[in-house]
Amino acid sequence: MLNQINVVGRGAVSNSAGRFEQYASEATDDGWEIDEELPPLRTEVRDEVARTFITYNRSPDLPFDRSINPYRGCEHGCVYCFARPTHAYLGLSAGLDFETRLIARPNAAGVLRRELSARSYKVAPVALGTNTDPYQPIEKARGITRDCLSVLQDFQHPIAIVTKGTLIERDLDILAPMASQGLVRVGISLTTLDADLSRKMEPRAPSPKRRLRMIRRLTEAGVPVRVMTSPVVPGLTDHELENLLEAGCDAGADSASWIMLRLPREVSQLWQEWLEVHEPNRAAKVMARLREMHGGKDYDPRWGHRMRGEGVYAEMIAKRFKTTVERLGLATKTPALRCDLFAKPPQVGDQLDLF
Repeated sequence: MLNQINVVGRGAVSNSAGRFEQYASEATDDGWEIDEELPPLRTEVRDEVARTFITYNRSPDLPFDRSINPYRGCEHGCVYCFARPTHAYLGLSAGLDFETRLIARPNAAGVLRRELSARSYKVAPVALGTNTDPYQPIEKARGITRDCLSVLQDFQHPIAIVTKGTLIERDLDILAPMASQGLVRVGISLTTLDADLSRKMEPRAPSPKRRLRMIRRLTEAGVPVRVMTSPVVPGLTDHELENLLEAGCDAGADSASWIMLRLPREVSQLWQEWLEVHEPNRAAKVMARLREMHGGKDYDPRWGHRMRGEGVYAEMIAKRFKTTVERLGLATKTPALRCDLFAKPPQVGDQLDLF
């Protein structure tokens, strides 16, 4: 039986302790057998002083080697989020803690400016929003993402953004000029066109219709957008693949990508709990398909396998995707962002050129 907490408006339905913690931060039965209404589970935000900000990776599965994330945890609450296990390193749960106990990095822009100014820095596109959404609701008040964008604009630094958040429209005054120089590309995740299903899986993310309007707004401003049909959930959203691509294309997206549902570490348990609560009749089929693609396991973390899976079903999804993007004229590979414009702006204390 699930140890459920007040999950209204949240994605996860439990809050099991992180893998490094001895005790679980879960509700327990006090023995009084009184049906009491629990108070709302409110979002908490703590500040973290960042010492470094750019994170580097060597993953052959990723098209970038560096990323920045202004926030840890994400209030969008997408139950399938592969980044949930990172909260364990903070001594928090990958469940409800991930979407209610957030970490903001208010000095991020200053640290980013210092790192880009280093003599040893070699320019390459930086990815924003690869771990948690840079335009989740708390960005409206904190503005850390916008501050970082301003720094990147100052350096004429190429950037690739992944988001579901409509707050990105606020920053079109920065993004549109950068896009005109070939410095920015945005990916919008579109998982389903079913508003009810979206509300359950990604409770605080914008609705599918709103995301499509966001794609339209960005592209009309000259910002190139990739529609990301990710994750594809077998037995739940896979039948929508063609419709998702068509909707993204109609909204103005010029390219597309897809990733199969991934269930690393704690995400597997959280996902199966979610299925038990919200989609009990489909749970067995969904998990059977996933295990079929991962050699009988919930997840296979090997390079080259973790994003798509293997076998007949995975190949069928890949073929459907390929056929549809070719029919719609959507690209799967896009022009490289420009790195030749990168220039370090004058810093306080620099020696001025007198000649």
